[in-house]
Amino acid sequence: MRPLDTNSDTEKIQIEIFRRMEPQKRLESAALLSETCRTLLAEGIRKRHPNYNQEQVRLAVIRCLLSEDLFLRAYPNARNILP
Repeated sequence: MRPLDTNSDTEKIQIEIFRRMEPQKRLESAALLSETCRTLLAEGIRKRHPNYNQEQVRLAVIRCLLSEDLFLRAYPNARNILP
């Protein structure tokens, strides 16, 4: 799926750069992107819920990543934690 903020020529260049990367470097890039996304997600939760402590923010992030059913089965005492 093409990013909404990237034109097709730029996307082709990005794809070619990723194809030329060594597998380890691609994995490192993916891990960094994942960590960046989680950090941004946590910051958004902190802004929406300034009263949340670190554990509540962590649970809210997890709630965004899991299905609702799985989250509630894994963390039944966290029903009131909202993202």
